[in-house]
Amino acid sequence: MGRSGLICAFLIAACCCCRRAAGVPGEAERPQPELVEVEVGGTALLKCGPSHSQGNFSHADWFSVHKEKPTLIFRVSQGQGQSEPGEYQNRLSLQDKGTTLALTGITPHDERIFLCQGKRPRSQGHRIQLRVYKAPEEPIIQVNALGISVNSEEPEEVATCVGRNGYPLPQVTWYKNSQSLKEEKNRVHIQSSQIVESSGLYTLRSVLKAQLTKEDKDAQFYCELSYRLPSGNHMKESREVTVPVFYPAERVWLEVEPEGMLKEGDRVEIRCLADGNPPPHFSISKQNLRTREMEEERTDDNGVLVLEPAQKEHSGLYECQGLDLETTASLLSDQQELVVNYVSEVRVSPAAPESQEGSSLTLTCEAESNQDLEFQWLREKTGKVLAKGPVLQLRNLKREAGGGYRCVASVPSVPGLNRTQLVNVAIFGSPWMALRERKMWVKENSVLNLSCEASGHPRPSIVWSVDGTASEQDQDPQSVLSVLNVLVTPELLETGAECVASNSLGRNTTVIILELDSNRTTSLSTSTVSPYARANSTSTEKKLTEPESKGVVIVAVTVCVLVLAVLGAVLYFFYKKGKLPCGRSGKQEITLPPSRKGEFVVEVKSDKLPEEMGLLQGSNGDKRAPGDQGEKYIDLRH
Repeated sequence: MGRSGLICAFLIAACCCCRRAAGVPGEAERPQPELVEVEVGGTALLKCGPSHSQGNFSHADWFSVHKEKPTLIFRVSQGQGQSEPGEYQNRLSLQDKGTTLALTGITPHDERIFLCQGKRPRSQGHRIQLRVYKAPEEPIIQVNALGISVNSEEPEEVATCVGRNGYPLPQVTWYKNSQSLKEEKNRVHIQSSQIVESSGLYTLRSVLKAQLTKEDKDAQFYCELSYRLPSGNHMKESREVTVPVFYPAERVWLEVEPEGMLKEGDRVEIRCLADGNPPPHFSISKQNLRTREMEEERTDDNGVLVLEPAQKEHSGLYECQGLDLETTASLLSDQQELVVNYVSEVRVSPAAPESQEGSSLTLTCEAESNQDLEFQWLREKTGKVLAKGPVLQLRNLKREAGGGYRCVASVPSVPGLNRTQLVNVAIFGSPWMALRERKMWVKENSVLNLSCEASGHPRPSIVWSVDGTASEQDQDPQSVLSVLNVLVTPELLETGAECVASNSLGRNTTVIILELDSNRTTSLSTSTVSPYARANSTSTEKKLTEPESKGVVIVAVTVCVLVLAVLGAVLYFFYKKGKLPCGRSGKQEITLPPSRKGEFVVEVKSDKLPEEMGLLQGSNGDKRAPGDQGEKYIDLRH
């Protein structure tokens, strides 16, 4: 080596030594910097030397190195710290007896190298690399609401994914049905860009473009953001979205609601369906039974044919035609038969049956249906089933057999499909009165409603023996109820009122007796009895006024006591004659407690006539009228 070379080497070495002696950070022999990781907003703890170092850092300078340029930010002298003016002036403090510099309020701008340089001779500076992290917000995905056609020749935009305020820049991955998507020429293209906010954080925007097929109509797309924090690697997923995919229809068909057996009166909807999106323009046609040609039906705005209510005339063959407005292609569905099950109007013969007492009557029911029919006859008044089948035989007719009979024609295979017809049977006879005699307790000069009910065939007419305002109500074709509004006068109290019902076969009356009672309120309730009780027989009222009730009870008690006395005498006579066995098995001792001796309980039998007596052969003898409450017991103590 020449002299000049030795001089140059000496000068370089001397320069380096001078720089180290001056305490200025240099470039020679740089060790790998210590890594410190902190999230945005946190505090970075910067140590002036390795954790195992035992050096004295009571005198040191801290530098911020940005773009290879060191800037003094903090001085430590005799264990006391002093910030230098600048961006870190109010964010630095000493900890751990001066060995650690704390930097608060970390931002992305703080990601750089920090250098701690001791002031001892031959002291090497300690370099620290500060890494800053910030998790991005939840990714927001926006789907292409306009949709994508499968006929597109280039990849179309499927969705856009945006991840805001992350640091460093996160990585984006796209998925379809949980399968990651990669760049694929002419099939998949992912275009990403980023924006640096004033805060130093990144906003990522990624656009997925793809060519889709008909099978992608239900595909689920979403994006995933991958990022790192001091705690490790993390990721966030967006919600799943489905993009509208447009493709031509390949098939059309008909659908009928409701499913199953249809019946007249149902609301039926016939709609066209297709496997294309958007669906084609639909039209529905029905076959004309006379010409055998298909004729277009009028549908609503959605192309749905509504039959409400469905009728048997709606039965027939239907088909659907779909027209693709983009390709002008037309598709035709298979023909489908619609069956509306029906029952025709029910006819009963004779339509207005009449008969004499003691004779017989046959009622016949007819109807048509496209299904098997079942018939049954009901008594209109009670709802009781009298017979099954189209024919009803009424024998040995009584007046009580008059009234309504209903024929029901039903289709067992179609629930709810039935029709009915009511017919009234008239039994010739003079008027029957609901009551033969009534007694009412009234107040003088009060307004009173007197009622009178009569039945018969021909239908009777009613007249009153006193003046007043009368009104009539038809109870049924053979019964009439007349109500007379009168003022209670002394003359009316003296004469009472008489209701006269008459027809071409005779007449009958109901007598109403009015009694004055100043201590009683006027009874305005209408007392009624079974309309089938004859006026010339013993009538039993369903509702009596209080005085009448007490009178009936007194009479009943008197009669029953006499009956019991006669019965006791007869039993005693047979007992004496030895014709009444009285052994241990047949003897019962009746013992009353002392407090109840002398009390009597009398059983009173109701004398109402059975309502349905004489309707069918063999049916009389053990039926009870609807109002019959069975046996009544009257306590004579009161």
